[in-house]
This record gives sequence, structure tokens and C-alpha cells, in this order.
Amino acid sequence: MKRDYYEVLGVAKSATNDEIKSAYRKLALKYHPDKNPGNKEAEEKFKEINEAYEILADAQKKQQYDTFGHDATGGGSPFGGQGSYQYSSGDFSNMGDIFGDIFGDIFSGQGGRRSDRASSQHRRGEDLRYDIDISYIEAMNGAEISIDIPKQEICSSCHGTGSKDGFAPKQCLQCKGSGQVKYSQGFFSFSQECPKCHGKGTIINNPCLDCRGEGTVKKRKTVKVRVPAGVDEGTSLKVSGSGNAGTNRYPAGDLYVVVHMRSTPGFRRDGDNLHTEVSVSFSQAAMGVEYDVPVLQGSVKVKIPVGTQPGTTLRIREQGFPKLGRKNRGDLFVKVNVSVPKSMNDAQKRALFEYAKSMGEVPKDSKYQSDNFFKKIFG
Repeated sequence: MKRDYYEVLGVAKSATNDEIKSAYRKLALKYHPDKNPGNKEAEEKFKEINEAYEILADAQKKQQYDTFGHDATGGGSPFGGQGSYQYSSGDFSNMGDIFGDIFGDIFSGQGGRRSDRASSQHRRGEDLRYDIDISYIEAMNGAEISIDIPKQEICSSCHGTGSKDGFAPKQCLQCKGSGQVKYSQGFFSFSQECPKCHGKGTIINNPCLDCRGEGTVKKRKTVKVRVPAGVDEGTSLKVSGSGNAGTNRYPAGDLYVVVHMRSTPGFRRDGDNLHTEVSVSFSQAAMGVEYDVPVLQGSVKVKIPVGTQPGTTLRIREQGFPKLGRKNRGDLFVKVNVSVPKSMNDAQKRALFEYAKSMGEVPKDSKYQSDNFFKKIFG
């Protein structure tokens, strides 16, 4: 007696299509004949779960099954005959996607449409990474930097063919130059990298002595990198085609240049904003002053307002770093420190005393209260 299809896949009747698909994938991987060679029980289970999935994954067939049970399918296998591996006229368009997803690892990571991508990626040159240090000024203005890197380049002796000059590579007879061989397993058809030519499509009988048949050699090459204004710590710049050379005429990889910042004394960067500090005297802070604040290149005049308190931060707009890919800039934040003189002359002391006296800040028992004290000092 046939088992309930929901029971076969281990899902509830209320299961969504994604849940049904997920359950099928796990069971198909577990009981696939290639993973269970010679195991008749696993083979029968594999047939059973495929039969259940073919019904439950199709909305119309699922509705009929929910209404009439196995009678809706005529009591037989939807694959055309009980336990048959033959296709019927049913809709298997989604089955190909499923098999391409779940059986890739069974066939060494290459199944169906994925094999071409895997082979292409294998031949494409590797991507490279290079780290550079730049100054705040270079980050603010942008720069063009030359870097010297070791990388795989096309062999100049064989022009990338891997074969001695005068001896052209021969077409691989096993794959007929495609680099792929096709296999069939039941109703599955899949491709793998040709084991004879390793996906190249050609056989080299007389390898180049310089590259030993690889088609590439290691060299040092100078690459110019354009650093855009506004880059920050950790920014990755892609230089297309400047990675390792590809093999068998496939494209080169890319170079990724990772930016690191060298700090400038007196400045601190925070995103697109720039921070610095200035010190003004007590009188400048009290009465206000126009102050030349240093920036990365030169200085800007900043008005220190009357009565500025120690630790006050002033914001000067558009004096920070450019915003990457945009026209506007960050801001400059200036922290104002008030410096206290460590020593004063007699005139300065008397003037400060008079100020403190006017503010009522001199204690009555202070020695400065006595006029005789100042007469002794100033005569």
C-alpha cells in the first residue's frame, strides 16, 4: 500500500512550497543512488520521495491529491510506470533547478549548468589584494599612486599557450576541445571537467620551458592606482584586470587595493569630518578674537566669540573631507582650550588683581587686599 506523500517527505499538509522543497532536498541527498551504490532500499526510497515531490510541488496536482488521495494519480508513479525512471509528460521545469542546486556536491561541485561557471572560474586569473598607506592630504585631494606587485603574467615565450614555440597544443580527443565531458546517471545528465586535459580542451605535448606549460610566469609589475578624494580607512579600490593572468586565454583577475590612513599630528578624522584643537589666552576667550586655525593645507580664519568657555567646540562647515562620490564635504570641528599663564610680570599681576577685585573674587583676608602690599611691589 502506497504511503501518504506528506509522510514520505516528512511535512505537514499545511507545509509551504519552500518547506516541501527543503524537505525534498535533504531526503534526495540522503538517498541518492550515487551516494548509496548497490543499496536497493535507498534506491526505492529515492524513487518514492521523487514521486511524492513531483505531486506536492505542483499546485494543481497537490490540490487533486489533497482531494482524491492516490486515486488522483491513478495509483501509479508519476514517472510513467511503477518505480520507473522514465519521464512522463508532467512539468519537470523546477526539477532541473532543484537537481542543479542539491547534487552539485555529489558530482564534485559540478552539476548541469553550474559546471560551466565552475570551469570558467577555475581558469580565470586569481584576484589579488594589496594594502597601501596614504596621508590625510592624499585622502582629501585624491592621488594617483604607483605600486609594484608580484603577479602572474602571460608567458612571453609561448604567448600563454603553454607549448614550445612551433609546437601548437593539440585538441583533447576525450572532450573534443570543450574541456567538459558529459555523463548520464538514470534520468540525470551532468557535465564534469575533462580528466585528461583538466578543462583546458587542449593537450600540451611539448611544454614551454619558461612557464613549464602553465602559460603564465611570475613577474613584478607596476600598477597605477587612482585614489579618489574622500577615501577612508578600509576603502577597497578595484583595478579590473590587474590580478593574476588567466590561463587558456581566459581573462585576468582583478586587483583590490585596500586603503589605510596615516594620521597627521594635530588632527583626527571621524568619517568625513576633521577635528583639531587651538589654545587661546584668557583675555582672547573673554573678549573674543579672530583666530587663524590650521587646516591640512594652510589655515582658515575663525571668529572666537566673546565669552568662549574652555572646551567649547566650534563647527566650520565644508572644511572636512570630501564625501566619496558626492560634491559636498564634511566639517571641521575646533575645540577651544583656554591657556592659563604660568608666570606674569608685576603690571599683569596688578591688572589681574584689579579685574578680580571688580568681580569680587579677591578674599577679604587675602594679602593682596592691602594697599601696602602693592606699594612694596610697585613702589
